[in-house]
Amino acid sequence: MRVSSPPLATALPPDSSPLSLREKWLLFRNERIASARFQRWAAGFFFTRWIARRKARSVFDLVAGFVYSQTLSACLRLNLFEILARRPLSLAVLAPRLGLTEAAAATLVKAAAALGLAQRLPDGRYGLGELGAALRGNPSLAAMIDHHSMLYADLADPVALLRGEIAEPKLASFWAYARNPDPASTTAERVRDYSALMAKSQAMVAGEILEAYPLHRHRVLLDVGGGEGAFLAAAGQRHAQLGLRLFDLPAVAQRAAARFESAGLQERAQIFAGDFFRDSLPRGADVVSLVRVLHDHDDQFASALLRRAHAALPRGGVVLVGEPMSGTPGAEPVGDAYFGLYLAAMGSGRPRTPAEIAGLLRQAGFRRPKIVPTRTPLVVQVMFAIA
Repeated sequence: MRVSSPPLATALPPDSSPLSLREKWLLFRNERIASARFQRWAAGFFFTRWIARRKARSVFDLVAGFVYSQTLSACLRLNLFEILARRPLSLAVLAPRLGLTEAAAATLVKAAAALGLAQRLPDGRYGLGELGAALRGNPSLAAMIDHHSMLYADLADPVALLRGEIAEPKLASFWAYARNPDPASTTAERVRDYSALMAKSQAMVAGEILEAYPLHRHRVLLDVGGGEGAFLAAAGQRHAQLGLRLFDLPAVAQRAAARFESAGLQERAQIFAGDFFRDSLPRGADVVSLVRVLHDHDDQFASALLRRAHAALPRGGVVLVGEPMSGTPGAEPVGDAYFGLYLAAMGSGRPRTPAEIAGLLRQAGFRRPKIVPTRTPLVVQVMFAIA
C-alpha cells in the first residue's frame, strides 16, 4: 500500500554560478570515463589496464551486490558455515546436509567460494573460507544479516522509499518506537523481537566502546536506551567498581532484569522505565552512555535527549556516544550508504558526521567533544564530552 506524494517539479531553476577549477576537472574526468572509446583504450594500455580492471570489478560489484548479499543469507539460513567448520566435505556429502540437490548445493557453494565464504580444495571438496570463518565467529553480524530480509523488502522500490510513498515500511513496523507518538505505550510483544536483535548485535559494539573509553575512572554508568542491558552487563563485568543504571521504555526495561541476574549483577544494577523524550533522566550517574541511540532519531529529538543527559549529569560528568558515523574514513559505505537507507526505511534518524554530533553536544551544553579511536571504526565510533 502506498500513499500519494506531490508531483516532482517539472522545471528547475538554472544554476548560473561559475564553475570552480575542481568542478571543471570533475566534468572533464567524468566525460572521459563515460566514453566507450576511452574505456577500451584504458583497458588495453599497459599503464592503465590494472586500474580499468579494478574499476570494472567495482562497478560490477555494485550491480551484483544484491546477489552477493542473498548468497550470504542463504549460507546462514542453511547453516553452511557451521557444517564446513567441522571438516571439508564433497558436494555429494554436503548436499543432503543442506537439504538441497547436489546441483543446487554446487550453485550455492561455488558462489560462496567466489565470495571468500567457502574454499574449494584441490581434491574437489569444500571447506570454510576466511570470510565464512570470520562470520561464524561473529554472531552479532549473523543476527543482523538474518534481519535484513525486512530491509530487502523495503528496498524493493528504493525510489518509492525515498519519496515516502511506502505507507508501512517493514523496518518502521519492526522498530516499534520509530513512528510511535507515545513510545512508552509500546507493548511487551512489540518490543520483544527488536530488543532481542539489539542484544545479540551489541556484543561486538560493546567491546569496541569499552576498549576505546575505559570506565575505571567513573562510579555510576547510566545507559539510556539500554535495551536488555547488554552494554551495561559488559561494562559491569569489566569494571567491578561501577554502579549500573538502565533507562528505557517500560516494556523494554523489564527485559533487562533477567540479563543482570544471569550475569550476577543484580545487586549493582538499577532499572528505570520511562520515555526519554518526555521524562527526566535519573540523576546520580557520572557518565551517561548513548549506544546506537542518537542516529535513530531526528535532530530535534536527538538534541532534546542530549539536553536531558546534560541535566542529569553533575558538573564534570561525561556523556559517551557510540555509533557508526557518517564520513568515517574507510567506512563510508557503512555510515552513509548502508545506514542512510536503513534509517530511511526505519522512518527515523540519520547518520551524522563527528562534527555534526559535536555540534549537537555543544548545543546541549556539553564541552570539549572528542573522538576516541576504536579498533574497528566501520562498526562504531566513540565520542565523549564533558558536562
